[in-house]
Amino acid sequence: MPQSRPSARPALPAAILLFLAVAARSGVAERAREFLDFGAGVLALVSLTSTVLWGLAATDRRLLGSAHRLLAQGVHRGLAVAGLGFLALHVWVKIAEDRTSTTAAAVPFTDSGHPLLIGLGTLAGYLFVAVAVTGAVRSAFSGVGRSGRWRALHMAAYPAWGAALVHGLHAGRPAAGWATAGYALCVGGVGAALTLRWRSRPREARGARR
Repeated sequence: MPQSRPSARPALPAAILLFLAVAARSGVAERAREFLDFGAGVLALVSLTSTVLWGLAATDRRLLGSAHRLLAQGVHRGLAVAGLGFLALHVWVKIAEDRTSTTAAAVPFTDSGHPLLIGLGTLAGYLFVAVAVTGAVRSAFSGVGRSGRWRALHMAAYPAWGAALVHGLHAGRPAAGWATAGYALCVGGVGAALTLRWRSRPREARGARR
């Protein structure tokens, strides 16, 4: 009769507790909290900026074929989910750290310290959620005359992105160098993508007429 090998499962809880104890003694939790206090918002903005860029790429018919556009749409949706996740984490951390109140996070322009800047962040969050919801239920706008409404609602991502950028730069403590560089790359990337998109529209229109 073959001997059964000893299982490592009984030692797993002890190993997890040991890891948590070492992490607590070394200040990992405190450093993670400090990073999330500042970095969750930056990660949200970078993810949502990438969502905008991949959304623009998914509409390009001059350089991308149908299969590549479908891939770009998949990346666009995945980044949107990630961006909303980081956004929710950002809001939760700011409330938990008492940087703002639950009311100010829910109702735009009601923060006692920075009503305009915090309000822009709240408004941007609502707009991003609205864009994500309309994107998820796009089939509901497939009727005659409804596609234009869907595009108009989806275009709210651009003012939301601009409001989030202003909020991120000025609402909290002065941005670190890497965060400022990240914001600059976001602005440059979206600006370049929009410029290329607008330049390609006349060519696409001429091709459609032909």
